[in-house]
Amino acid sequence: MQRLGFLISRRWGLFLVAVALLSWLAWELGQWQFDRLEDRRERNAIIERNEARDPVPVEEVLEPGGKVSAQDEWATVRARGEYDEEDTVFVRYRTNRERSGVQVVVPLRLEDGATLLVDRGWWPTQNRGEVPTDVPAPPDGTVDVVGRVRADATGDATKVTDKSTRAISSKAIAEAIDHETLGGFVQLVSESPEPEEALTLPAEPELDEGPHFFYGLQWWFFGAMAIFGFFYLLYDEWRDRRKASVGAQQAPVDGDGDTGQE
Repeated sequence: MQRLGFLISRRWGLFLVAVALLSWLAWELGQWQFDRLEDRRERNAIIERNEARDPVPVEEVLEPGGKVSAQDEWATVRARGEYDEEDTVFVRYRTNRERSGVQVVVPLRLEDGATLLVDRGWWPTQNRGEVPTDVPAPPDGTVDVVGRVRADATGDATKVTDKSTRAISSKAIAEAIDHETLGGFVQLVSESPEPEEALTLPAEPELDEGPHFFYGLQWWFFGAMAIFGFFYLLYDEWRDRRKASVGAQQAPVDGDGDTGQE
């Protein structure tokens, strides 16, 4: 036990505290990644369930000023109305296959008087952040729309300036175009009649589990390596001290206190 007395030194005490904190942090970060994995799996299950259902009237899912629940995210809905092209809002800084562009959000005036925001798709631009003037017009007259429900974005990015924004919020857009809109919006799947020139439809929802599982394992591995490294260095110093002690005991001593032979 005396050979382990060096453990109570200030250097080893600080080392132990550092390793303990690092291991705890690695455990928490790993657990956070696994929690995100569970959230992703729950989200994927909701998407798969909603995609398997037939489209329902949009009024059964969305309401004026309401919020989209997690259970209704990506639900497929149908709506009938007329597009209000003059109040189109462009979502800037959207890329498609590394090309700059915008998402085109057009209000759809429903037969009951409410307004539904429809993300009709992506259109390319010459420069990032540019608001285009050559976007093809939506179909005229009454249109039957099928789309997937999406929740509103939040934060400063939803601010609407000159009919453009960086993220879609039905509340912010409603104030900008002076229309009462249903909460949330829909990403277009199909519209009838079809437009003369179609936009690039919004992407399908991704159903992969992401990198969370491997990131979680990676953090836990880092924590395990920190603990292993601590005990290895502990053993290494104990071994060096033991060798030095054994060597000192075995060294021959002459009558004058000198070691070695003449």
